[in-house]
Amino acid sequence: MLAEWAVDLMETLGGVGAAVVVGLDNLFPPIPSELVLPLAGFSASKGVFSLPAALLWTTLGSVAGAVIVYFAGMLLGRDRTRRLVARIPLVNVTDFDKTEAWFTRHGTKAVFLGRMVPLFRSFISLPAGVERMNFPHFLWLTTLGSLIWNTIFVGAGYLLGENWHRVESYAGIFQKLVLAAVAIAVLLFVVIRLRQRAKGDPEATVVLPRVRR
Repeated sequence: MLAEWAVDLMETLGGVGAAVVVGLDNLFPPIPSELVLPLAGFSASKGVFSLPAALLWTTLGSVAGAVIVYFAGMLLGRDRTRRLVARIPLVNVTDFDKTEAWFTRHGTKAVFLGRMVPLFRSFISLPAGVERMNFPHFLWLTTLGSLIWNTIFVGAGYLLGENWHRVESYAGIFQKLVLAAVAIAVLLFVVIRLRQRAKGDPEATVVLPRVRR
């Protein structure tokens, strides 16, 4: 069972174990961060490590996994990346295509927001690498977005203690709220651009923002 394995690894390796478990969420998307992050909080509540250490190590694991995915995208390129994604169990290549389209529309902002959106958080580093996004900027946005996401779930697991599994039942609601917020943001972006075109704004012809290299 994933939960038992994750807890055992954290108890054996401490913070390093937490980093490994969370990092796998980036490398193997079917592993849900909504499950493993509360486990890190639960382990902290048991005294395996402190809450600040749990946040530090889980964020380090998230960033390390994202960096690996970033360089994979950079080295493989778009076509080979799509073929690789298609071979991942329980993952559809359309998940990558949607993430790539979102990254193209929103550029660097997508990296920050993508760290807090299910599935997107695992894939957003791929198009960033394919497009060779400015690495220090990518690293900063990834760290900030991961820290926010991890704090929510690690903190919830810490507060709930042995009832950490309750977080998972509420995670679905939280995910829907986040996805709704992203959908609204995209809609507003499209409406604003269409209005700019109607007014003859020359900048409105550039529908897709430039991605910082």
